Amino acid sequence: MQGQQAELEWREGDVPVSTRFDDPYFSLENGLAETRHVFLGGNDLPARFRDGFHVAELGFGTGLNFLTALQAWRAAGVPGTLHFTSFEAFPMEPAQIARALKVFPDLPVEALGLESAGPFIEPLTSPDFRLQIIEGDARNTLPGWDGMADAWFLDGFSPAKNPELWEEALMRHVGRHTAPGGTAATYTAAGFVRRGLQAAGFEVARVPGYGRKRHMTRARKT
Repeated sequence: MQGQQAELEWREGDVPVSTRFDDPYFSLENGLAETRHVFLGGNDLPARFRDGFHVAELGFGTGLNFLTALQAWRAAGVPGTLHFTSFEAFPMEPAQIARALKVFPDLPVEALGLESAGPFIEPLTSPDFRLQIIEGDARNTLPGWDGMADAWFLDGFSPAKNPELWEEALMRHVGRHTAPGGTAATYTAAGFVRRGLQAAGFEVARVPGYGRKRHMTRARKT
């Protein structure tokens, strides 16, 4: 199922902002540091990395989270393959992704092959990673996914503006597609999100967030 095209505008130079959800794709302050704090730190990475480790994500966006994880994987020197599956309803065009990622010159952006990329219909593979972007509404695509994640990056737009990607029914599917002892992390500490994760079989903790965000959420599958 193909996603609809992202609708965005650019603010403060090269920061993409979704006009559909009136929300930036990454922190206007330091998106890379926030990604490392929330999604790597929140899932105890890179300490848990091993061959075949599988990260799943709600909201691919610019690919910032994937590239940050891949950079950490390579820096950790883990042998084998990192698996990364992302569910994205409104994919950005490769040229838009390239423009957004220019502000992060140290990331392995070349892994995305953006200069020659069309729609990311087929998985991207290399000796040390496999990236699959599943386009379409996650409420429709995640239930039929045959994978199991060791860690989830829950990175939809703000729950106040994009509640569909945080509803309890979808969190239940996240839980069903999480390996025993698997984890999830998100920048939001919204009560209904935490309750949805608890109902999905996670132990949930509210922990310090990044920057001006006082709290974020970490969860572990019981």
